[in-house]
Amino acid sequence: MNYVDPHIHMVSRVTDDYEALARMGCVAVSEPAFWAGFDRRSADGFRDYFRQITEVEPKRAANYGIAHYSWLCINAKEAEDVKLAREVIAAIPEFLDASNVLGIGEIGLNKNTRNEATVFLEQVELAVRHDETILIHTPHLADKLRGTRMILDMLADFPRLDRGRVVIDHVEEHTIRHALDAGYWAGMTLYPVTKCSPERACDLIERYGSERLLVNSAGDWGPSRPVAVPDFIVAMRARGHAESLIEKIVLGNPLDLFSRCRRYVPPPRVARNP
Repeated sequence: MNYVDPHIHMVSRVTDDYEALARMGCVAVSEPAFWAGFDRRSADGFRDYFRQITEVEPKRAANYGIAHYSWLCINAKEAEDVKLAREVIAAIPEFLDASNVLGIGEIGLNKNTRNEATVFLEQVELAVRHDETILIHTPHLADKLRGTRMILDMLADFPRLDRGRVVIDHVEEHTIRHALDAGYWAGMTLYPVTKCSPERACDLIERYGSERLLVNSAGDWGPSRPVAVPDFIVAMRARGHAESLIEKIVLGNPLDLFSRCRRYVPPPRVARNP
């Protein structure tokens, strides 16, 4: 089955991972800007990174017939330095016209601090000003529910924000309804240890349906599985779910979200635009 991984950090993956994705049926990936495994010291460091995910990774992906999309931001883990964050935010418009950019992300909260919230709000303002879609990171483990509520409260202060163009990512059982009830997309991250598992994602689909729901691997530097979306497909089939439902979740939904970006061009291997 063809599928899309709407959140995966390919800069952290080796070429063999691209080959594995292609063999599994992956037609497209989207790569949110994130932490590089260390804190960067200058806005120019981020500029180089933005070039990597808008110029280099699309070429690597194309070698395996995979379309590569990206999102731009300064992530929450590096948002404590507000001065640096503002320099990075000022640089982001330089890259917004890159053909593979879907919007601003993954912005959000990490430890739910005042500085993180300040930088989050300024990046939402940037997205609204430039009419961009938004992908939002919610905190890990014990901080997740409080952080999700903080994020939703802050977003409520933006009356011009189109909630159908915003993803609240890394949802779990105790946060998914908050995102969906507020009218946002919700992303389920399939990690081997934390976040969600393929089986738990199936449970959530069975409880909440398939509208505005995404599944992703969020493959990065840590323990993660780049072929987690195919694992979800297998788990859904084992429960007897229809192929049409599975395809909607792993292909139709992410392409529907992507199509809300003004620069979106469908992946070459997808014959139609859902």
